[in-house]
Amino acid sequence: MSVAVASVKKLINEPADVVKESLVGLGLAHPDLVRIDFENQLVLRKDAPVSGKVALISGGGSGHEPLHGGFVGAGMLDAACPGEVFTSPVPDQMLAATKAVDGGAGVIHIVKNYTGDVMNFKLAAEMAEDDGISVESVLTNDDVAVEDSTWTAGRRGTGVTVLLEKIAGAKAEAGGSLAEVAAVARRVNEKGRSFGVALTSCATPAAGTPTFDIGADEMEFGVGIHGEPGRRREKIRPAAEIVEEMADAILGDLQPAKGANVLAFVNGLGGTPLIELYLVYAELAKQLEKYGVTATRSLVGDYITSLDMAGVSITLLELDDELTALWDAPVHTPALRWGI
Repeated sequence: MSVAVASVKKLINEPADVVKESLVGLGLAHPDLVRIDFENQLVLRKDAPVSGKVALISGGGSGHEPLHGGFVGAGMLDAACPGEVFTSPVPDQMLAATKAVDGGAGVIHIVKNYTGDVMNFKLAAEMAEDDGISVESVLTNDDVAVEDSTWTAGRRGTGVTVLLEKIAGAKAEAGGSLAEVAAVARRVNEKGRSFGVALTSCATPAAGTPTFDIGADEMEFGVGIHGEPGRRREKIRPAAEIVEEMADAILGDLQPAKGANVLAFVNGLGGTPLIELYLVYAELAKQLEKYGVTATRSLVGDYITSLDMAGVSITLLELDDELTALWDAPVHTPALRWGI
């Protein structure tokens, strides 16, 4: 029996041009914050390179906006390397970004734990070192849903990436050395954990149809940001039950101290309205109270998406005084801004 696959409507021109045309729009919308290097397909901080400041670079496949280009600016990233949709950028692209933002104090590569990203950033770092640029690579692998999944060896890098970019970016803006910025970044990854749930698939511009089939009454529990399988496929349940299990998985792995302060990050995957994200946050607050943990900082909204996927991820970061102060420090990027 044949199964009809519905096409998904997209506001695009040619599928092959989506990333480049989106970068045109980003540059036109935020000329005071970023400039676009179209030859190398890079988003660069407007005033880069900043002399004497450690520079931060991240990147990965497009389709997760505002990650990473939306986080380029004062107090966060100096450059972002967007690949094609769900495809890692290439080493030459990452090397070009490294050279473009190096202000003489070294460069941090923030790398999500996906095979292509890890391999290509490693090659770029080696080439940069050959050119006399000091590079420190920091890996994010915060997803507790599965230990190994499509495209990874070990845990996936997900929600903590945004928090790390903000906190390490503040450390660099404050004049931290290469070693100090890298140490703070690694501490964020060590103290952060994430878990995601998908209610629908997403559709890439090239395909125009859902990337995987999921029933109208089903959810993927523990999904990855590209739609990779999670722990299990099951019938959808009330939000309170879903969030309780997500929080149990995160807190059981993180094991924060009793009375700890955390940053609670509820992230939409692209197709879930804010009314539902705030409902999820309310349920998460109940679970934190049960564990004796307090959310002293929060972030709610679409920050790491999977195109038009309906779903949510939760990230918890155990805070200390330094991490809290760095989170609160001014930031001015297209997608995240306060204090400036």
